[in-house]
Amino acid sequence: MGRYIHNLITGGEGLNLDFKYCISDPQKIARTLSAFSNTQGGKLLIGVRDNGSLAGVRSDEEYYMIDAAATLHCDPQVTLRTRTHTINGKTILEVEVPKSDTIPVRARDEHGRWRAYFRQKDQNFMADRVILQVWRRSGKTRGLLLKFEETENLLLNHLRSEGGISVPGFRTLAGINSRRAEKILSDFILCGLITYEGNERGIFYRLSDEFGAGR
Repeated sequence: MGRYIHNLITGGEGLNLDFKYCISDPQKIARTLSAFSNTQGGKLLIGVRDNGSLAGVRSDEEYYMIDAAATLHCDPQVTLRTRTHTINGKTILEVEVPKSDTIPVRARDEHGRWRAYFRQKDQNFMADRVILQVWRRSGKTRGLLLKFEETENLLLNHLRSEGGISVPGFRTLAGINSRRAEKILSDFILCGLITYEGNERGIFYRLSDEFGAGR
């Protein structure tokens, strides 16, 4: 088991793995549960510092907090699989979070508001209304017809030349309201023309690698 945990830690945090030194707030951990559930699933290693060194689970209360995060602070509830590993006298809690069959999974914040998150590399980002619309429509959209009129072509030309755009940026560029901007962006994502990514400034949309290649 020691080698198994060592190999996980050596790979570092990423899309499917997150280290937690401790759990002191179930609401914060619920964000990671939401992000894993809405993306590809993943594992949490509790009792591991950000640099990969072992700290160990400090008290039984952390077990209760992870359970509370999954059952009380996620909607729908997240079903977790947990295993404990003892390495050099320190207990490491491995928490496996499956990808949810019901997306989005939302996490309740400190103000009681329900927010949905997605995982990108080793970070969690809050989904905006475009992403929520994509999740809601995914698998239900059949024969989606795109009309490439002035606004749609304006968006594509901007993405080819500038690389990315936000919802407010697209709204201003095209002189349209938020609802229309969000609908066009979600249509383009569902058709595989564009994708989304998060950074410290918010959510941005860019051409998908397949559509942007050689353009």
